[in-house]
Amino acid sequence: MAKKTRVAILGSTGSIGTQALEVIENYSDLFDLQVITANKNAELLIAQALKFKPNTVVIVDESLYSRVKEALQNEDIHVYTGEQSLSQVVTSTEVDIVLTAMVGYAGLKPTLAAIGAKKNIALANKETLVVAGELVTKLAKENGVNIYPVDSEHSAIFQCLAGEFHNPIEKIYLTASGGPFRGWKKDQLEKVTVEQALNHPNWVMGAKITIDSASLMNKGLEVIEAKWLFNLKPDQIDTIVHPQSIVHSLVQFEDGSMKAQMGLPDMKLPIQYALTYPDRFPTNFPRFNFMDFPQLTFEKPDRETFLNLGLAYDAMEMGGTAACALNAANEITVQAFLDKKISFLQIAEINQAVLKSSEIIQNPSYEDYVAVDELTRLTALKLVK
Repeated sequence: MAKKTRVAILGSTGSIGTQALEVIENYSDLFDLQVITANKNAELLIAQALKFKPNTVVIVDESLYSRVKEALQNEDIHVYTGEQSLSQVVTSTEVDIVLTAMVGYAGLKPTLAAIGAKKNIALANKETLVVAGELVTKLAKENGVNIYPVDSEHSAIFQCLAGEFHNPIEKIYLTASGGPFRGWKKDQLEKVTVEQALNHPNWVMGAKITIDSASLMNKGLEVIEAKWLFNLKPDQIDTIVHPQSIVHSLVQFEDGSMKAQMGLPDMKLPIQYALTYPDRFPTNFPRFNFMDFPQLTFEKPDRETFLNLGLAYDAMEMGGTAACALNAANEITVQAFLDKKISFLQIAEINQAVLKSSEIIQNPSYEDYVAVDELTRLTALKLVK
């Protein structure tokens, strides 16, 4: 019997993490779950630990440590707490691949630690590459680490490139559903509620990524992520709105030929592909039927109304710490919107103001990224207030 792949999941209680556990459960003969972590969702983390019996769990919120420790005291499971523990558990010799499913900037440090320990990465935390793509890709190359994309769009590009890695990419097209406000103009968006923004038409995701999808910032972050994943220039990355979310993205080669990866919206497929690459294993996922979708449509994104997409391209062109600053501002503004402190349109307006005022550091160190993230958050908070 082949050796099982030993997996650590950072963010096991979120949308990606819970679906990854379904994949692992379906293929228990392939995977050995070693580590699961959560930020604050202690109850679900405990339930997952009791069911899957990992070697290690981490609850980042230290105030919840005793609750988790007590609940698992009769199990042969190590329990740790605090942010530093995330960076420590991923370096274990008992881990082969780390699925980074945490939300936001918080995923950067443990991902760097895992890469430094020569662990392959299944990357669902796009902010890691958005914030510090230059540093992350350089470190991965130095350590011989593979980064397998989990985002459905980047997984689609990765799948289209199978057998084509020697052929240069002319262009890639990242598809976007358009979110719940596709076709809306600014006057319609002025009074958008949190509940409306959280009502995504095609995907079930966490609150942060759902709001990002509604504002098109998610697509902007994916554009920056794609630059680093596939070593592309900004003018090689285009975005198109595809409301049906069946074509997950496309690659155009130098001869003009195009490849697309298609399927029903289901994150378990890209998760499974990242964990089992280069192999594919049978699934019982629902199958796509062309007769259910007689028309697949495509349209240009409205950058005048949805400013965040253009801001991402601006940050990519600026280079250095620009994308780090944009991401930090966006994490603050999205939370402020969720807390009903600002309007939906103010998310992009504040992001734009912060990016314009940011001092960009070229060729930054890790410490530079940390400093820019902290300073930008303070600037964004002042504008929110």
